[in-house]
Amino acid sequence: MKPRIAKFGLGQVVKHRKFPFRGVIFDIDPEFNNTEDWWLSIPEDVRPSKDQPFYHLFAENEETEYIAYVSEQNLLADTSREPVRHPQIAEMFTRGRDGRYKMKRQIAN
Repeated sequence: MKPRIAKFGLGQVVKHRKFPFRGVIFDIDPEFNNTEDWWLSIPEDVRPSKDQPFYHLFAENEETEYIAYVSEQNLLADTSREPVRHPQIAEMFTRGRDGRYKMKRQIAN
């Protein structure tokens, strides 16, 4: 099976298609790369396929900030231009005047 090209990029702000959270992408797996227990914990009727990009997010909802691991099929671009408040963002990114997050030079490969 041919690997898919990621639809979203590092530093992009995205939101979940079904659940009320959003975040900044800080890493991308070309296909599922988490534990089988994690994958099986997702209800079968909404469990994503493993053969798609998965994204690591500095995520937030109304109540808290956390790290999320989300399949591409469950993400949409967030066009709100509102900043994401997750405290770890500043370790890896700077936010430009246009609202986009850019990886700090010392972090980029």
